[in-house]
Amino acid sequence: MTSPTRTLIVDDEWMVRSTLRTILDAAPDIAVVGEASDGAEAVEFARTLRPDVVLMDIRMPRTDGLTAIERIARLDRPPHVVVLTTFDLDEYVHTALRYGAVGFLLKDASAEDMLNAVRSAARGDAMISPRVTRRLLRQFSGPTSHRRSNAEQRLAVLTEREREVLVAVGGGLSNTAIAATLFMSEATVKTHVSRILAKLGLANRVQAAILAYQAGVLD
Repeated sequence: MTSPTRTLIVDDEWMVRSTLRTILDAAPDIAVVGEASDGAEAVEFARTLRPDVVLMDIRMPRTDGLTAIERIARLDRPPHVVVLTTFDLDEYVHTALRYGAVGFLLKDASAEDMLNAVRSAARGDAMISPRVTRRLLRQFSGPTSHRRSNAEQRLAVLTEREREVLVAVGGGLSNTAIAATLFMSEATVKTHVSRILAKLGLANRVQAAILAYQAGVLD
């Protein structure tokens, strides 16, 4: 039997933490192993509790979420971090992704989306919320001619099949959905995604989506 996904909740508002815990505790395949009220606690708990996934708020006292994400990324076998955000915090999302966050989750997301975000992150198959993907990509990586040219050159190392997978990743599809859409096994999709990230020197699927948008392949 597969062990439940160990999850750490990080938010300075106790009500948000309580709501998230209630949702996650209801899922038999997810176990909340701790709660942190600021970034400093998050880093310490990530080190001592060894969670698989961290749900990380951005604006917090003492140590903010961005600093915590950067520090967590330096840990031995760091957990996957999903940023908890609102539309008011869009300006922080790009920095969080650069620091190694695998995705983001809106605080007003449905319970099902929250559970799927944790499950996807645990698989290394980060969910990019369709509600905000396009907005964020355009806000943080709008394709200028220079940026587009550079991005196109980087994608030149990919095979045609890898480009198809990249487009699907940029559209926010999970590995399961990509497998069904492109008629391949999920294991093959995972192999393609790993090769794409390695060839492009990227840390995660969200960075791949941004690069795909910059290159114009999601137009």
